[in-house]
Amino acid sequence: MNLALPALVPALPALGAAATLATGRRAPGLARPLAIVPVAVSAVLALVVALQLGTGQTLDAATRLTPTGGPDIALGIHLDGFSSLISVLVGLVATCVQVYSTAYLKDDPRYPSYAALVSLFTAAMFLVVYSGDLIVLLVGWEVMGICSYFLIGHHWETADARSASLKAFLVTKLGDVPFLFGIFLLGADAGSFRIPDVLTAATDGRLGHPTLIALLLLAGVAGKSAQFPLHTWLPDAMAGPTPVSALIHAATMVAAGIYLVARLLPVFLLSGAALVVLAVMAAVTMIGSALCALAQDDLKRVLAYSTVGQLGYMAGALASGDREASVFHLVSHGAFKALLFLAAGVVIHAAHTNSISAMSRMPGLRRRVPDAYWTMGIALVALVGLPPFSGFFSKEAVLTAAEHAANGEALTNGLGPASAVPQTAGWIVLISAGLTALITAAYATRLFLVAFHGPAAAAGAAAPAAAAGPEADAPYSPEVDEADPATAEPPAMRWPLWVLAVPTMGFGVAGLRSDWLPALLDGGSLRPVPVTAVTGTGLALVGVLLAYGAWRSATARLGAGRPARAAEGRVPGQAGAPAAEVIVADPGRTLLGPLFGPARHGFGVDRLYSTLFVRPVTAAARLVRFLDREVVETYVRSGGLGANLLGRAVRLAQTGNAQTYLSALLAGVVLLAVLVAV
Repeated sequence: MNLALPALVPALPALGAAATLATGRRAPGLARPLAIVPVAVSAVLALVVALQLGTGQTLDAATRLTPTGGPDIALGIHLDGFSSLISVLVGLVATCVQVYSTAYLKDDPRYPSYAALVSLFTAAMFLVVYSGDLIVLLVGWEVMGICSYFLIGHHWETADARSASLKAFLVTKLGDVPFLFGIFLLGADAGSFRIPDVLTAATDGRLGHPTLIALLLLAGVAGKSAQFPLHTWLPDAMAGPTPVSALIHAATMVAAGIYLVARLLPVFLLSGAALVVLAVMAAVTMIGSALCALAQDDLKRVLAYSTVGQLGYMAGALASGDREASVFHLVSHGAFKALLFLAAGVVIHAAHTNSISAMSRMPGLRRRVPDAYWTMGIALVALVGLPPFSGFFSKEAVLTAAEHAANGEALTNGLGPASAVPQTAGWIVLISAGLTALITAAYATRLFLVAFHGPAAAAGAAAPAAAAGPEADAPYSPEVDEADPATAEPPAMRWPLWVLAVPTMGFGVAGLRSDWLPALLDGGSLRPVPVTAVTGTGLALVGVLLAYGAWRSATARLGAGRPARAAEGRVPGQAGAPAAEVIVADPGRTLLGPLFGPARHGFGVDRLYSTLFVRPVTAAARLVRFLDREVVETYVRSGGLGANLLGRAVRLAQTGNAQTYLSALLAGVVLLAVLVAV
């Protein structure tokens, strides 16, 4: 293979970003082609590289960048089936996002800088995927972090966007600090930062601190991939433009952490304790985020918590020792989650609100956006995990991996012994993943029914609304809505939905029918096991039926005129949270019961962090400011005041009279003579 091809894949979007920034103000008409063409060409080149590499093959090439006195830093490429598959996903989603953005941000004066940042974001993810050196991978890792800061805060004139971007940056950096130390320690133990050398050292047992290394790396993964306890930034990041949410959630930033663990899984297999920690982290993330998604009113926050939970699935598969299942779910999730966010953007454009309770009171919404209605339905079915959509096969692969790990037969596919995975980790993942499958089906069904099938006529005929309910402060992450709701969605916002619907529906069947997908990865089986498939599908169907039954019950009560608490015909403004938004017929209230309020507010994790960390740090900062201004500066001012007074005293003696100076001189001479004589 010509090495120029994989080198061009990350280089072209980076060059496109530079060109867009250079010409955006002087030639704004060039911004759109400069945004789309380099990313689209990179997507095609990524596919060509994947086809040329084939299945079961690897490619390693490196050149030393600089000596360090220890392990050298090399500009290297490491290609295999995992990098090939994920690079194609990144290219596909990024191209769809760039095309979609040309219409979604059509009148945005800062579109050139936005498009450049999206291109740079894409280039950074390509660099992470293709890199054969941990230090170069770290460069792409950090570039994605700064790009996410600017993109989430694109509408910086709003307080929500500013605080969300700052929160995303700080929380992810909190995980990146131990992550950096983990990379240094891993390179020191392995004697190299090159990924093939690190994997060889792990296989040979030459790593001296595998548990410490794994735990340090997991801190960075928890931040970047939004896993508990560093997951809180992702729901708030919904204040950014919707296409950015699609890119972050589907194929770039949050996928990077999972990809890193998959790439370095032999290192993690050396530490059973780290795998148990990863399993617990995944379990808490899965269940907690699914419960939160079931209580949200903001459409994008529902999808954000959904992403957190699905990333928990991927982390659970890794904790079970099966990186094939994890990456399979990463790719299938990337397709249907990008589709969900882009379809949500179309719905928000038509409804002029993020609130699904407001959407439920809009008659004919689904007829206004038929493309978004059908494609979102397809993506939600894939999210639930019903056959034959891709989400079914990847979810069952995760459950199968957890089942084998629980039985002491972990599917490590030759990366390590099955005994390296504790059975405890398998049981934790299996139980939590099964429960999450049920809750996921419930919140996906709730979202679809409430947003598109709400009893708008009944709500409009109801009595005047009651006073604001206790959920008046429901979390809400609006973005600046620049679209005219009276204008139909342009083709650039519609055809990417159907492009992404193809892998959402067919990736699982196509990948497993001829077994080319397992051959591309580690060679293990990804076909569903009948018992696990029936159990997983049954749990999903139970969740669907529970949500549907609760919705029917709430709708019937609403039709009787009893619980009409929502403001009649009100559509919340885009500038902030709904003043008194209570979903008209919400099955989430019935299913969660007393947990509804805590789940809506993320179980108070943000409030807990504010109490434990933010307030003490703020108080310490105020104390330091007080000491600096009132103590340190007092001494400095006192020293200056003393010098000033001395200067004034000396100045009084400078009269300019020569006789006075001579008299003082003679007096001094006489005084000295007397002192000497005595």
